[in-house]
Amino acid sequence: MSHTTTDEPTRSASGATVPVLAFAGIVVAVMQTLLVPVIKDLPALLDTSPSNATWVLTSTLLSGAVATPIMGRLGDLFGKRRMLIVSLSVMVVGALISAFTDALLPMIVGRTLQGVAMGAIPLGIGLMRDILPRERLGSAMALMSSSIGVGGGLALPAAALVAQHTDWHTLFYGAAGLGVLSIALTLLVVPESPLRAKGSFDLPGAVGLTAGLILFLLPITKGSDWGWSSPTTLGLFAAAVVVLLLWGLMELRVAAPLVDLRTTARREVLLTNLASIMVGVSFFVISLVLPQLLQLPAETGYGLGQSMVVAGLCVAPLGLTMMFTAPVYARLSARYGPRTTLIIGLLIIGIGYAGGLGLMNAAWQTVITSVLIGAGIGLAYSSLPALIIGAVPASETGAANGLNTLMRSIGTSVSSAVIGMVLANTSNDVGGVAVPTMHGFRVSFLIATAAVAVGLALAFFLPRRRPSAATQLRASSEEDANLARAEQALAGEAAAGELPRGFRGRVLAADGSPVARAKVTLIDRHGRQAGATLSAGDGGYALAVPARGPYVLAARAAGHGPLAHAATHGGDHQVDLDLSLPGETVPA
Repeated sequence: MSHTTTDEPTRSASGATVPVLAFAGIVVAVMQTLLVPVIKDLPALLDTSPSNATWVLTSTLLSGAVATPIMGRLGDLFGKRRMLIVSLSVMVVGALISAFTDALLPMIVGRTLQGVAMGAIPLGIGLMRDILPRERLGSAMALMSSSIGVGGGLALPAAALVAQHTDWHTLFYGAAGLGVLSIALTLLVVPESPLRAKGSFDLPGAVGLTAGLILFLLPITKGSDWGWSSPTTLGLFAAAVVVLLLWGLMELRVAAPLVDLRTTARREVLLTNLASIMVGVSFFVISLVLPQLLQLPAETGYGLGQSMVVAGLCVAPLGLTMMFTAPVYARLSARYGPRTTLIIGLLIIGIGYAGGLGLMNAAWQTVITSVLIGAGIGLAYSSLPALIIGAVPASETGAANGLNTLMRSIGTSVSSAVIGMVLANTSNDVGGVAVPTMHGFRVSFLIATAAVAVGLALAFFLPRRRPSAATQLRASSEEDANLARAEQALAGEAAAGELPRGFRGRVLAADGSPVARAKVTLIDRHGRQAGATLSAGDGGYALAVPARGPYVLAARAAGHGPLAHAATHGGDHQVDLDLSLPGETVPA
């Protein structure tokens, strides 16, 4: 029988839980842009070629892309808080390795370990879903999501200030210190989720995904050195195709896959995921190009001669604008739908990059470019989860959004590799130092513009869908969207006199009174959500089941602790959920 377990008594979430989790998200996001202020100096600092130095950034993005689904699954199995601490601990170890080396290979190892921390963001969101009452969940998830932009925005000027006035290794000591502080706060403040998924971890799937991505990105980075038509380059590309295809076939046959690929067969999901890659590509280009342009000496004829601190401040609006577009997105999506909002966001990104081709002559012009592109990316990224949720059943939203997050990470990883290669191949050799050229910067912006154009074409082929009051994705909250859709479906079935076969009953408080609008979630044997609904005014609920087998009913309501019931479906079951009890088992 599948059931939930807890390894320790569950504490209630305090008022500090959300800020602490958001702080962890900010710390993790800092790792992505930590070295951007010194990117032009990395070849000299590490005594290597510019193309090799790009791996210092690419390795972090790649490990982050792989860690997101892996850490999410491990969190479901062994505890989200526990795996959050593991993610932050690995990041601290990676930061310390980087702090003690000037060699390329140990630096790449350290940066790879730092990228593993990216799994902390979905873990934090999952913790919020499990331990927070419904009335606090929407704003909490919005804060956690915005921590990516806040972290990236704050990291650039802060890292530039540190690197300009101290040894650049201080950046890693500071990152390790932030990680230790985040771990301590998490241990003190954040309770563990009471929910556990039963099943096994898909180790072959994790190995296959990692191998496929490395085989794909390695020839992109080194193709110019090896030759694009060389046997090595073509062989690695062919190996990547074979490995990823075999991985996909294996994932389709695994009962509990690392990434559920079946949802990609739907038109709306497939197009949204492809558009996500394009947005990810465009997102990272500006972070690589503008800091270098701003810091190049004016004697080059095109460099703006700014300090690292000024360069960081000029690019900081990118992340901050992403955070402040959330209210704008909510209004646009409510009126026109997420498809239109995605198109608007992509158009703004395209305008930002196209205009940026001519706005490279002064520092204030780069600020305008950062604001425009940040606003567009904020709108586009906010639209993607809404499109996914609207295209799949409630029981598949977790797997579908996990894959979408992976697609975005792949986009940023590809962007880092491609733009690093372009800048390296278009640089001038001045006294043995590779100096990026204006031609390379403009080619990079054109690549981003082309990615946006592809994203726009994909977005226009998404099906039109007018938002309705019943299914509106309120405040960009995936949780609210799932419950709204489930509530609408249940209301329709009740009106037709066709209640679903599965589980039904009432949600009751300690005094036996009914609890209205309690969230009731159905979890299958693999730990995935198979359905969700809200209890009615009389406390009644009804949940259909997709197939025979063991399920878990989890109930939660404001002012009550979470409750889990294990049950086996063999027809219709009457299960009353008493929130005054710590949990009980319904016999099969």
